[in-house]
Amino acid sequence: MVYKTGDRKILGYPRNILFTGLTSFLTDTSVKMIYSVMPMFLMSIGASKASLGLIEGVAESTASLIKGLSGFWSDKIGKNKPFMLIGYALSAVILPLYAFVVSPVHVLILRFAERFGKGIRTAPRDSLIAGSVTNNETGRSFGLQKAMDNSGAIAGPLLAFALLSLFPGNYRLIFILAGIPAMLGIFVIIFGIREIRKSKAELFQKFRLRDFSRRYYLFLAIIFIFTLGNSTDALLLVKANEAGIKVAFIPLVYLITNTVAVIAAIPLGTLSDRVGKEKVLVAGFLIYAVVYFLFSSADDRGVLIMLFAMYGLYSAATDGVQKAFVSDMVDRNKRGTGLGIYNALIGITLLPASVVAGILYDKVNSSIPFRLGALLALLAAVLMILFIVTGRGKRQPAVDGIQ
Repeated sequence: MVYKTGDRKILGYPRNILFTGLTSFLTDTSVKMIYSVMPMFLMSIGASKASLGLIEGVAESTASLIKGLSGFWSDKIGKNKPFMLIGYALSAVILPLYAFVVSPVHVLILRFAERFGKGIRTAPRDSLIAGSVTNNETGRSFGLQKAMDNSGAIAGPLLAFALLSLFPGNYRLIFILAGIPAMLGIFVIIFGIREIRKSKAELFQKFRLRDFSRRYYLFLAIIFIFTLGNSTDALLLVKANEAGIKVAFIPLVYLITNTVAVIAAIPLGTLSDRVGKEKVLVAGFLIYAVVYFLFSSADDRGVLIMLFAMYGLYSAATDGVQKAFVSDMVDRNKRGTGLGIYNALIGITLLPASVVAGILYDKVNSSIPFRLGALLALLAAVLMILFIVTGRGKRQPAVDGIQ
């Protein structure tokens, strides 16, 4: 039976969108339990700041190639749920294995494998969300996804903080327990999410560059420029620690970012549906530019906490809105592919961005990577304004949720 998005809503959202958000909440709780303490753990086993950038960049970028392939393949067979199940299950199995590593190289291998799982699931998941949208509310729907994702990013650091407070320095216990919420997410996928099947005539069989609009590629170019300055968040956590914030409180600093993102994600997503996603993205890029510029010289703990809060506002204004904007520009039968290319581009660009930022932080000056990020974000904002001006009067494809 073909599932129709209008069959049933839960808390005002189609069930697929709500349960996909719940899966992300559980998985991100697990991931952020680990991620919030990983920079300190890596340095405790001999990693340098340049190594932090290399590990994050290689893991995200290499696995990101899978995002485009999984997106295209999900369009080709007309199914998303199998890719989600495999991708989330792989991450759930990998996460507890961090407890057994003894060198940064082991972390790199596991990080790559875990992100490989994310590469498998991300584009098909986003395609499922876009296909489950009703009333053209892509911004609101992806806003919920972002809010649930960041709710997990609040729960994870809180759990990590509690465990570090009870068992100081026992990172490995956190890694073992982190697998539990991710395993629960697998059951949500199996029992809560329904496939949206397509007829054979709707399937996307062959990729051609001309299948996507010129403005789609222009938007990707802007995202590429912005991402070159958007290096791993691990450097932000290191900066906070060097400014005097104790290791046990680092997860709470990261929690501030995610709390703001949760509060703002749905309102900003809904606003983007009303005023235009491009305008909200410009605001997000400008906020990022200000935050990174101030990060370059901040050494006061109070100022850093404020900047982490502003960083959450940037995240809410961009992450979900960008995906919603891409899904609006791409035909329904090509959404997995279009979102996959978008996600792959971001992941691949993170490699040079993170490696260069880590080297600059270690070898030149800790302020340089943040100033570079601010400059590129400002350039992206200007290009986005030009994108808006040159696109006035051009009709965007309607969002066609299955009814």
